[in-house]
Amino acid sequence: MSDRYDPPKDEIAVLHADHELLVVEKPAGLLSVPGKGPELADSLIARLAQAFPQVLLVHRLDRDTSGVMVFALTPHAQRHLGLQFEKRQVKKTYIARVAGRVSESKGTVDLPLMVDWPNRPLQKVDPEGRAALTDWHRVKASDAESRMRLLPKTGRSHQLRVHMLALGHPILGDPLYAPDTAPAFPRMMLHAEELRLRHPDGGAGQVFRAKAPF
Repeated sequence: MSDRYDPPKDEIAVLHADHELLVVEKPAGLLSVPGKGPELADSLIARLAQAFPQVLLVHRLDRDTSGVMVFALTPHAQRHLGLQFEKRQVKKTYIARVAGRVSESKGTVDLPLMVDWPNRPLQKVDPEGRAALTDWHRVKASDAESRMRLLPKTGRSHQLRVHMLALGHPILGDPLYAPDTAPAFPRMMLHAEELRLRHPDGGAGQVFRAKAPF
């Protein structure tokens, strides 16, 4: 997997749109927001702004992660959703393929994380870091790999990637934390499959899903 930014040209799949919310499926390889410099200008929010000029950011997914992302279409919705994320009221479910056979059927990784300054943007487990909590369930396993359902309870940068590495089962195709596996996979095997949240207009529960493409 090259370090050069070569985002996919796929059309963005809109899962839901109303007067407050825009929910889409982000493809792997596309930045959520523009990076620094013109070569990193192409991003999900920049593409969405062409059809939805009022679009506002609520949260992010890593460039190499695909899956469900919610955006706000009004400042009220942005505040409402932002508070839900801040208070950990949004329920997120990810699917991952990880290296090796995970022996237990379920568990929790409770390890604090912080940026690995000399090796940015990498993150690392550190007692001085911010609390990070991930519940996981093994869906199926072979000797070579396991399919996992990951439920992050916090939203730290690279949390699932570092927690799976700490578990001894890095996410396959991850160019940062499992670079030796990257050439064998067309992308990182991590997908945000489901988001559960409350609608900013009235508070009704909403569930948005996009099946993992792997």
